[in-house]
Amino acid sequence: MDRRKLKSTAEAVIFACGTPVEAARIAEGLGVTEEEAADICEELMHEYNDADRGIRIVRLNKSYQMCTCEEYAEAIRTVMDLRRNTPLSQAAAEVLAVIAYNQPVTKAFVEQVRGVDCSGVISGLVSRQLIEEKGRLELPGKPLVYGTTEHFLRCFNISSLEELPPLPEDEEENSANEKNGESPEQDDLL
Repeated sequence: MDRRKLKSTAEAVIFACGTPVEAARIAEGLGVTEEEAADICEELMHEYNDADRGIRIVRLNKSYQMCTCEEYAEAIRTVMDLRRNTPLSQAAAEVLAVIAYNQPVTKAFVEQVRGVDCSGVISGLVSRQLIEEKGRLELPGKPLVYGTTEHFLRCFNISSLEELPPLPEDEEENSANEKNGESPEQDDLL
């Protein structure tokens, strides 16, 4: 199959799925390697995103999905009679940050970091599909562990967790150490 036909087929697959589809699955459909499928999808993604279109293709980890451009959200809501999602509460944002930066984590870990019960907040984040159960720990009671979802990546307009900004605590610790006349190397020796 020539490159143009491969791109058209990948486009059709991404559109038809409606949900994120992994490059490995696209590769199966195209009869190419996963790397070739990823290259084709990246090329297609750039073509969509560089053109003045209402639809774009996003990469979510190793998956690709078609979605509408953000600037047309209001028109889409009007036509589809959708209500705007309510913003996250401060507590929900904090819990989501703890999970995103430390995943997979247990509810007990999140509660230890925040110092308060987080059951309701975690349930709310699960219902919004921003986090999901990722399994159980092999500890007494087999506690559930949570992590972020592809919907989380899409909502925050990032392709992978590596794109999360660095934690400000690291910067604060370094500046505090510098004020005390300590260098990171001194800390490592202690």
